[in-house]
Amino acid sequence: MTEQPQSAIVAEGLTKGFPGVLAVDHLSFDVRSGEIFGLVGPDGAGKTTTLRMLAGIMPPDAGTARVGGFNVVHDPEGVKHHLSYMPQRFGLYEDLTVDENIRFYADLFGVRKAEREERSTQLLQAAGMREFRKRLAGKLSGGMKQKLGLVCALIHRPKVILLDEPTTGVDPVSRRDFWRILYELVAEGVAILTSTAYLDEAERCHRVALLHQGKLLFCDTPKNLKAQLGKGVLSVTSPEPRSLREQLEHANGISSLVLTGDGLHVVVDDAARRIPEFEARLKGAHVPFDAIQQVTPTIEDLFIDAVGSGSGGLPHA
Repeated sequence: MTEQPQSAIVAEGLTKGFPGVLAVDHLSFDVRSGEIFGLVGPDGAGKTTTLRMLAGIMPPDAGTARVGGFNVVHDPEGVKHHLSYMPQRFGLYEDLTVDENIRFYADLFGVRKAEREERSTQLLQAAGMREFRKRLAGKLSGGMKQKLGLVCALIHRPKVILLDEPTTGVDPVSRRDFWRILYELVAEGVAILTSTAYLDEAERCHRVALLHQGKLLFCDTPKNLKAQLGKGVLSVTSPEPRSLREQLEHANGISSLVLTGDGLHVVVDDAARRIPEFEARLKGAHVPFDAIQQVTPTIEDLFIDAVGSGSGGLPHA
């Protein structure tokens, strides 16, 4: 029998409120060693607050969590020495070079010079940044700054990494480099907890927790999550997408629908039954449309169906 990887992060009933809002509502999940686990949801879902509690920066109002075997409630300072936390705005020093920033963070964690040189060379190579070692951090592009932040966060070989929306606003090439580094870390047995609002990044995670207003909606692999929908999904395109929506939003059999640029994604109870009904309805209203097709469900379809079409969906990269 294959032995299950040990849980590097275990959250049990984490709860945190601020005046007028319950940011995290009794959240429980675990992250295993050698796994990329994604906290996925729109702004206000509670992702950043969760990461701050796990990093020992913010105490929970209720619940508990263990990170790398340390209790974040009883020993928040002890936790900080066994993980790397990369917030949305990582603390790079823009008047220092790439090498100088790396050296600074290596010194903070007591990394010896020989190990620092070996590790930084390896990480900069993976990030495609070896030729920029002498460049000031302030002169780097946004994507390169994020990659440098990741290099600094990894210089001491942590076994647990917390990343708060690390690729928001990052160019596609830098995002690809970023994820390549993460997969290399997974191969080393590192546990990675990353938050994101990007659906394509959710698909890259081994497991995903879908959050909405601080609550956990679903937690599973991307494949299993999409299979949980249990309904049909239709794609309809039209040169008049808003007219399309006006005609279909009150039709029978629809549980949710969302505009997708030039059309709609519609979750229905029975795709085979509803396709001819919708075609007749649109033709009768003289709304132009292309063929109505059944498509494979996405994580967004599951999320929208769970919270209602008024959510507006999750962004795409």
